[in-house]
Amino acid sequence: MTQAAILEGLSKSKLAVEMTEDQRRALAAVMTLRDLAQGEVIVREGDSDDHLYVVASGGIAVVKSAGTDNEVTLSVLRPGDVVGELSFLDGALRYASLVAENGTRVLSLSRGDLEGLLDRNPHLVYRVMRAIVRVVHDLQRRLSMQTAELTNYLYKTHGRY
Repeated sequence: MTQAAILEGLSKSKLAVEMTEDQRRALAAVMTLRDLAQGEVIVREGDSDDHLYVVASGGIAVVKSAGTDNEVTLSVLRPGDVVGELSFLDGALRYASLVAENGTRVLSLSRGDLEGLLDRNPHLVYRVMRAIVRVVHDLQRRLSMQTAELTNYLYKTHGRY
């Protein structure tokens, strides 16, 4: 049952867009599945984490200063979304915490498990990396659009609220 649930969640994700069914099965075999309670922290801000996460159901909030009076939710990721891609690639410390919403199921892939597929299935690893680049490119595009909108707003209002 667990392997079928992992394969189903993976198949509906941005990570598996270019993968064949055999590649999805090979990747699902090295992924893990976790069911999370409301408010459960997957990764805490400032920690190092070598996992890539796929939201299978529910949602994951990206939260700055989680659990403090200054807590700010930066975004909420929904089923199919991928999160943790930068820390997964370079081992950088987490900029924000990942916090589960109610009824969240998440798939995770460790960097070591992906690297273990390099010799056996390099095309699969290539497709995973392409998917990560697409996710990062989409984030960069959205940030650029928001920056342009904010700059335009400030220019038109001469910096007044």
